[in-house]
Amino acid sequence: MRVFIEAIDIAIWDVIENGPYIPMTKDSDGKREKHWSEWSDDEKKRAQYDYKAKNIITSTLFIDELFFRISQCKSSKEMWDTLQVTHEGTSDVKRSRKHTPL
Repeated sequence: MRVFIEAIDIAIWDVIENGPYIPMTKDSDGKREKHWSEWSDDEKKRAQYDYKAKNIITSTLFIDELFFRISQCKSSKEMWDTLQVTHEGTSDVKRSRKHTPL
């Protein structure tokens, strides 16, 4: 899946691993998320990578159960993390598998 996504655009894989780009601005109260109408063209393009990633992930799922698990996720990173735990287990499970004799 990673190679497939990186072949489309490496920036899409970046949002899957690191989370979506959220345009921010400074105001008198500190940092705040920019309203959509304040976004520059570059910020819109960068934010759209998460939507593209979510589209790729959901369109490659064949099992309704898996789609149900990720349908409520807010970002592609959250979707990917959910799928990893579903297929590979948590980090604790992975560690115990390493130390379990076959």
